[in-house]
Amino acid sequence: MTELAEGFSDAIRNALAVLPEKPGVYLMHDDEGKVIYVGKAVVLKNRVRSYFRNLASHTPKVRAMVAKIAEIETIVTSSEVEALILECNLIKKYRPRYNISLKDDKTYPYLKVTVQEDFPRLYATRRLLKDGAKYYGPYADATAMHATVKLLRGMFPLRTCRKMNPDRPCLNYHIKRCLAPCAGYVSKAEYHEMIKSVCMVLDGRTTELERDLRQRMQAAAEEYAFEEAARLRDQLQAVTRLNESQKAVTNNGGDMDIIGYGQDMTGICLQIFFVRKGKLLGRDNFFLQDDGDGEREVLSAFLKQYYNEATFIPKEIVLPMLPEAEEQQLITAWLTEKAERKVELLQPQRGVKKDLLQLANDNAVKLLEERLRKGSLSLKNDAQAAEELQQALGLPHSLERMDCFDISHTQGSETVASMVVFRNGSISKKDYRKYKIVSAEGKPDDFKSMQEVVYRRYKDYEDLPSLVVIDGGKGQLSSALEVIRGLGLADLPVVGLAKREEEIFLPHQSTSILLDRDSAALHLIQRIRDEAHRFAITYHRKLRGKRNLVSVLDHVEGIGPKRRQELWKAFKTLEAMKAADVEQLAAVEGMNHAAAQTLYDFFRLDLPEKKEALK
Repeated sequence: MTELAEGFSDAIRNALAVLPEKPGVYLMHDDEGKVIYVGKAVVLKNRVRSYFRNLASHTPKVRAMVAKIAEIETIVTSSEVEALILECNLIKKYRPRYNISLKDDKTYPYLKVTVQEDFPRLYATRRLLKDGAKYYGPYADATAMHATVKLLRGMFPLRTCRKMNPDRPCLNYHIKRCLAPCAGYVSKAEYHEMIKSVCMVLDGRTTELERDLRQRMQAAAEEYAFEEAARLRDQLQAVTRLNESQKAVTNNGGDMDIIGYGQDMTGICLQIFFVRKGKLLGRDNFFLQDDGDGEREVLSAFLKQYYNEATFIPKEIVLPMLPEAEEQQLITAWLTEKAERKVELLQPQRGVKKDLLQLANDNAVKLLEERLRKGSLSLKNDAQAAEELQQALGLPHSLERMDCFDISHTQGSETVASMVVFRNGSISKKDYRKYKIVSAEGKPDDFKSMQEVVYRRYKDYEDLPSLVVIDGGKGQLSSALEVIRGLGLADLPVVGLAKREEEIFLPHQSTSILLDRDSAALHLIQRIRDEAHRFAITYHRKLRGKRNLVSVLDHVEGIGPKRRQELWKAFKTLEAMKAADVEQLAAVEGMNHAAAQTLYDFFRLDLPEKKEALK
């Protein structure tokens, strides 16, 4: 092993000595056993050893990674394509520090059409299941995805309920937003024709859908089914408007994805234009951290991660730069196998595709410029944002700790308060506190509730913050100040934040402060306010759920406090309890068969008191 650089442990040298001369995947572990890099190789022996030779010729990123490698694990595969697929799945599983990462720890949403159901639904999901449904996506822009759902539900009266109630149609039927399959007002065949139309829109086949709807409308009119013909006419008009709004960008009517690339000091942006049947349907963008990898490596990693998750792969993928020849051949073979038809990677030199690629590149650069312009958020860390807020408020000391309070209730019931804490501009969850308000329970009084929570927090002067943020306007601020100053905290800075105009109110000042919309300071104070709201409403919903469950069980003979508590532990939700059979209810600690039967029957009786409790 003299060919290797000096300084590597015996464990590394022993692992390198027994590497197989076969295709496969390698995993680099650090001294804590964590996977820090996943890669694939045509010949594992050659590729893995290359990391430990001539370290000076490697990039800083690779040198930093090699210094942390404590263990090498390899998995042999039967082919290069199999190695590529395994590499994609392992990167998704481990999210290694030194791999190019398409996204953080979140998953992008899909649109799901439950074609396996008798009367399918359309909704957004982040879980891909092998359940027979059709998935479209992933969508990086969730707002655009929800706009698509709204558009389709406006065009086609799809059912939205999870469980159909056969007793009577819901409100959606009466406002012509659903065909009421629950009540048998539409046949499976007719409903599935509508679902077929929805899928055609999502596939970009709007011209074909226009032709199909026109034929069905004419057939319905000839059979004197004028109501059905009118419904199809309205759908046809909606699809026609959609078709007219989509700009034709190619003459061949083909499907392709055009991937633009932009890079600046804040990172990397990839912009995808989706062209279906020759028309530009939409776009998505992805931001990646710049770790010093070249454009070719970034694009190659993006292709593997994105199309490993994508539910549709077009015939052509247009790129600003192609992967290395061997990598390009491998990715093309993988995509062709995955799509079950030929897929090409292209780098156009002229013509319409070249123009579209340039447009995608320009859009990627523009997005980076906007991100940089918006308060230089990508260049300012949390501590810098806190410093900017301190200066904007004219405070003498740095914002080492910020406390923010919010109140949540439903018409005065289950009133709660939250306190969230940011330290040097960053979330500090260990300091969070939640309070069940007693002074204003039963009547909505946010001012009194705010006074109670700040009194309970600061009465013992423990770990005072640099700034107190009150979620609310002048009234909320005055209520909190009355208590805080009454506790002798005359120098504790307190501000109120009104959501409507994002105004910041200072004590004893008639005019508010309006921070620049793109400033890091405003984004920081919005973040802490939104976090306080989230924490408060989560606690409120939890208490409200428990109260509703208890109020329902109060009407069941034989169910006392102990049994209520055990039922709550066992089933968590009222829906789960209602769905349980007698044996499952009887199996709960403290229950018996008689009590279980009584509870089971109660959920299925039409009692006025039960309806009141379930409200």
